[in-house]
Amino acid sequence: MTATIETTTPERQRTTVTTRRRAGLAPGVPRTKGTMVGLILLGLGLAVLAPALMTDFQLGQLGRFICYAMVAVGIGLAWGRGGMLTLGQGVFFGLGAYVMAMHMQLADAGFAGEDAPQFMRNFGASLPWWWEPFRSELFTLVAILLLPAMLAFALGFSVFKRKVKGAYFAILNQALVAAFVVLLVGQQTTLNGSNGLSGFQSWFGLSLYDPANRRLLYYVAVAVLLVMVLIAFWIMRSRFGELLVATRDSEERVRFLGYDPALIKTITFVIAAVMASVAGALFVPIVGIISPAEIGVVPSIAFVIGVAIGGRATLFGPVIGALAVAWAESSLAQTFPSGWSYFQGLLLILVIALLPGGVASVVHYLRNYRSYLRFNRNRRSS
Repeated sequence: MTATIETTTPERQRTTVTTRRRAGLAPGVPRTKGTMVGLILLGLGLAVLAPALMTDFQLGQLGRFICYAMVAVGIGLAWGRGGMLTLGQGVFFGLGAYVMAMHMQLADAGFAGEDAPQFMRNFGASLPWWWEPFRSELFTLVAILLLPAMLAFALGFSVFKRKVKGAYFAILNQALVAAFVVLLVGQQTTLNGSNGLSGFQSWFGLSLYDPANRRLLYYVAVAVLLVMVLIAFWIMRSRFGELLVATRDSEERVRFLGYDPALIKTITFVIAAVMASVAGALFVPIVGIISPAEIGVVPSIAFVIGVAIGGRATLFGPVIGALAVAWAESSLAQTFPSGWSYFQGLLLILVIALLPGGVASVVHYLRNYRSYLRFNRNRRSS
């Protein structure tokens, strides 16, 4: 992308960018054929192969990993394409999760003929006024999309307008997620504090005790993940995606072209936040609990580690990395409960040192090596 804007006039630069976009020559832009093949393979693996080979418990675990992969898609856009190290996605993941959890708690209480969830009655507390709107299914769905979007826009636009980036932006994200966790822990009577919300029995009228409904939830998660990957593909292929990469490489040149880098980064940050919120909203019925421990500083960093290992600048790298790291954590943490963190740190160091582009960049290296062999073969034959 940098090479595409190394021209003399804004008009010529725009023409060059448009020509390369139409030709599909911009570096890092996923090709349509490869993306469709990847989506089909991902869909077959998650929607056909996994349900045929796994038990209901294992499928539930995979559903949890898929929620993490949704967050990773957004981080891949913000960090890999936009250069924004988002270390606080736990906030937006938690917003969507708590909104969904509050609705499910109220729905379960309504089925039992009660006005307030069980934990509030245990504390002798009455239902707060700000819980009431979440009785509505429509309000809940809208809130899952709008609440993180508004927070991300307010935070992102104010930060990016002041040209805050790099480590300062990452630290600000970490501070935000730490403050969010402290806020949740302090809400003992209204959000059950550090214990979080759990014990759900239904999801939009469907019993969570029915295995068929739990499988339906899993398929919904798979479908949402595929849609998010398609959205990321469309963004990468669009002019906005090229502007995002150009902003990452040189904000001043983008500003010289007449665009606002702060607005471009803010829009991307909002998209990543909404993806994380939707993931959190699906995480609650699939896993059955949401607590501050699921959205704190450590989980937020774990989201980024999965993206880094998979390949932050690629389309499928964040998804593969998030699924692989979550699966490794679930498997190894049972055998080595105290050693997983060390293994995770070692894995990240190895990837940064040996594969800075992540595991997905192996394909790029193999392609270059094949071109190198073909070049030598042609030279010898001539």
